[in-house]
Amino acid sequence: MKIPNEQLKILVVDDSQDTLEIIRRNLEDAGYHVTTAASVEQAVGVLEFHAVDMVITDIKMPKVSGLDLLRYVRENFTSIEIMMITGFPCIDGAVQAIKDGAEEYLVKPFTDEELLASVKGMAEKLTRRRTVQSEREPVKSYGIIGESFGIEKVFDLIDKAASTMANVLISGESGTGKELVARAIHYTSDRASAPFVSVNCTAIPDGLLESELFGHVKGAFTGAKDSRAGFFQVAEGGTIFLDEIGDASLNMQAKLLRVLQSKEIHMVGSSRVRKVDTRIIAATHKDLQGMVRKGHFREDLFYRLNVIDIPIPPLRERREDILRLVSFFTRKYAQELDCNMPVFTDGALQVLKNYSWPGNVRELENLIQRVMVIADTDEIDINDLPSTLRNRTSAPAPAAGGEEKSLAEIESEHITGVLASVDGNKTRAAEILGIDRKTLRKKLKKIEGED
Repeated sequence: MKIPNEQLKILVVDDSQDTLEIIRRNLEDAGYHVTTAASVEQAVGVLEFHAVDMVITDIKMPKVSGLDLLRYVRENFTSIEIMMITGFPCIDGAVQAIKDGAEEYLVKPFTDEELLASVKGMAEKLTRRRTVQSEREPVKSYGIIGESFGIEKVFDLIDKAASTMANVLISGESGTGKELVARAIHYTSDRASAPFVSVNCTAIPDGLLESELFGHVKGAFTGAKDSRAGFFQVAEGGTIFLDEIGDASLNMQAKLLRVLQSKEIHMVGSSRVRKVDTRIIAATHKDLQGMVRKGHFREDLFYRLNVIDIPIPPLRERREDILRLVSFFTRKYAQELDCNMPVFTDGALQVLKNYSWPGNVRELENLIQRVMVIADTDEIDINDLPSTLRNRTSAPAPAAGGEEKSLAEIESEHITGVLASVDGNKTRAAEILGIDRKTLRKKLKKIEGED
């Protein structure tokens, strides 16, 4: 849910008309909607009566300073992003701005490119936060959350598969939502009113295979006290979903092939042939073509199943859907746990978006449930995420000259030095330190308190 530039409303505050004009012209040329104010008093008036997404303000101004405006915005408009600009760079000003909640700190004179890059970065933060907080769901989702190009292709294939009776093979890594796609095909087809039966091929031992799939008559084997319908009969008129077909034994593959060819089954213990009207949708996390080449999967069965091929992209290939999924699962578990919707910090959202997600959507859902259960506050930060997801920080260098210092002193000097080396740019300092901005703010407050 990227925010278009023309929809982003920016308020620029500076007592210099020349600076206001330069910034306004550069931002409007980039497509942003810009309002200017020559004082904090004017800025407050704009904020009270107009929607603003972002404030860019000078620090040193007559009467009321930019730091005072920063505190006012943080107390009254928590969703607004703030950038501080100054022609008098100093570490104290940077520390204070960071402590009070500024998202960016830009030192004059700055280039047009530096200004636009900082504004773009802040716009991306807004996008992340609004995506997670948004209650909007895609109109045509089939219960599948996502709006990426890869998922749109899946939606198109679902439509095509639902309009035919052709067999379907759904491929994708574990946790990508293969059964959701199968259900979407069934429930948008003419068979929606008939049963949808899911069968895990891995879970059926060969000894029970025929009985489970095709049913058995009374007395067919020891323990068969009554006749029982198999999965194909239960799914009559509807759809049978053969999950993880790549794990099916060669024996099971042969029996399935006969059903696909003849649309007939034999119940165990019966000589009577029964016609079945059941659509087959199969799914696998394996490379079936590779298995065919190695002789582990029947080639004739593969081609009969693979009439319509629906590959589902892994989550790492559709990162633009991650925040939408975070929003969906957060709302889901807030309702189930009867708790408030937690707020994810920007640092935590970046970690979630950049993680490779080997377990895909299932892993993401489990993680959201976990952090909501164990979190002690309504704010989820990087440190609330599992260690496998967190950014790792490098150890500080040892003290020079053999001087003995505490770990806290070394950390304090390292943070202050990094911040000074980037002219107080909090974002750049946090990147170098390997932490998010909120953690940096907390550490700076602690450093300030120790001085």
